[in-house]
This record gives sequence, C-alpha cells and structure tokens, in this order.
Amino acid sequence: MKHLTDYLHQLRQALDVLDLEQVAEVRERFAAARERDAQIFLCGNGGSGATASHLANDLGKGASLDQARRFRVIALTDNVPWMTALANDVSYDVIFAEQLRNLSRPGDLLLAISGSGNSANIIRAIEAAKQLGVETIGWTGFGGGQLAQLADRSIVVDSHHMGRVEDVHTILMHLICYHFMEVPGSADG
Repeated sequence: MKHLTDYLHQLRQALDVLDLEQVAEVRERFAAARERDAQIFLCGNGGSGATASHLANDLGKGASLDQARRFRVIALTDNVPWMTALANDVSYDVIFAEQLRNLSRPGDLLLAISGSGNSANIIRAIEAAKQLGVETIGWTGFGGGQLAQLADRSIVVDSHHMGRVEDVHTILMHLICYHFMEVPGSADG
C-alpha cells in the first residue's frame, strides 16, 4: 500500500509545481498553428511515442470534428515502415528528422516529447526543425536535458521518475486537447 500512496503523493507534487502559464502558452501555440493552417508534427520514443500518437488522435478527431478550423496533425511515430527503413538504412537517430525534411514547411510546429530530454533522435528532430523554420516545443522531465535547451518553448516536469513524467505528459495532452473540445463560450477558459 505504501508504494501506491507514495507514487500518488509524488505525482501530486509534480503536478503542483507545473507552470500553468507555460501550459497556456503551449496551448496558444497549438491554436495559432491551427489558425494559420500549419501542420503540427509530434514525436517521441516508447511511452512518449504513445503520447504523441494519442495527442494526434485527440487533436485530429476530438478537437477538430464539427469545428470551423481543424488541426492538421501527424504523429511521426505512426509510419512504422518509413521509420524502420530509416533506422535500418540510415540511422535510428534520424527517424523523425528525415520525415520532417520531407513533410514540413516553414511556420509548421513540432512537439517533441522525451522523458530524459536527451534522446538522440529527438534532438536531431529539433535541430532539423529549426533548420527548416519549424517552431519547436519540448515536453520533458529529468531536469530537461538538451531538449529543454534547444526547443523554442519547453515544459519540464519536475520529476526524475519516468512513470510520473509520462503521467504528467498525458495530463498536459488532455489539458490542451480538452480546451479545444469545450463548448464555445463555456465558463472554463
């Protein structure tokens, strides 16, 4: 029982120090991308990759259906044949960067998710995005790593536990998506 209560206590602590101004700013960057009809790209590895796919689903369907403007969103984690071809024939480090080189245009937006903030393929994606004129956002933990330093905007979860970092990233995803799913004019803005 102690493990359960400790885990939840530490998750609450990470949530309590989350900078909501940063969350609101990231949410506004997503809104601005939608307004200018920019493509939004998402990437991550493992659980962060699952969060990227989930976010693409929630923005693409839940936050877009019956809306005057829709989110143009792609999770770079979801084209497995392309990813494995790049990993096998070039390097795993470029599986997201090379997709961006084919698909992105200046003014698009990349959200890169990495628990450690130091995954080589995430860093390469951020570097490629910057070269291509793509706005960058990083979600990380563990002090932020390189990702927090390189991205235009970063949210760093105050935890050194991968499970809790991923939990907060999932909550960030829902804080952003459900904002756009709310009924227009609702009291919760």
